[in-house]
Amino acid sequence: MTSILDQEAFMKRSLVTVCILALYRELYASSQEAVDAMKRGQPLPDRTVLVLVQYKAQADAQGNPLKNASGRFLKGDRIGFTVMEKRQGWGAEYPGDLRNGEWEYSAFGTDGRFNANANYTGCFQCHKPHEKQDFVISLAGLMGGGGTTGTGAPDVRISGFSFGPPRLTAAPGQAVMWINNDDSPHQITLTASKARGPVLTKGQSYSHTFAAAGTYDYVCGLHPNMKGQVEVISR
Repeated sequence: MTSILDQEAFMKRSLVTVCILALYRELYASSQEAVDAMKRGQPLPDRTVLVLVQYKAQADAQGNPLKNASGRFLKGDRIGFTVMEKRQGWGAEYPGDLRNGEWEYSAFGTDGRFNANANYTGCFQCHKPHEKQDFVISLAGLMGGGGTTGTGAPDVRISGFSFGPPRLTAAPGQAVMWINNDDSPHQITLTASKARGPVLTKGQSYSHTFAAAGTYDYVCGLHPNMKGQVEVISR
């Protein structure tokens, strides 16, 4: 996929609108069959093309992102496209710890021209943990996520692409609960063990019990710049 991106051919079905950090993103699929498969939680069909269109968020005079009444960023100038395409037999040349099934990735600038300098290894690394979702991170937003509907008071709230509080103290054997208040999905991932919770859509929660004393750093598996810490102290 090194030719100029045919925008009209690919952008047939709008799937998800995502507001992340200072970016506004729209996800499109190449066929209704792909959309239906995603909603059923099934692998996407051969020759599926997914296009993520990225925009800058509108900002005020101080550079702060502007939001609408629902708390979503306002779409600004388009800055590029990221494409993932699935073809039978693709991916065989990649090592097992990197291969994303039969998916390949490409990035394009605002003029639709292929970006040869994009970090494609990063694409494979980011999507690799989501094999159960056919390597499509946004699938959770259509399926309803894998967490549970939160009951009781959470220990950590996920809001505005941050953990609150970012640092928490717990006792050995204590369960810590996170709840996602963002429109965007998130995933609790322990930094040292690489253990991952389910992808959480808005309103869903996840609990993890820390058996031993220690300091546990964690990130969002979908947005690694989001960081938190749980300090488990014997009392």
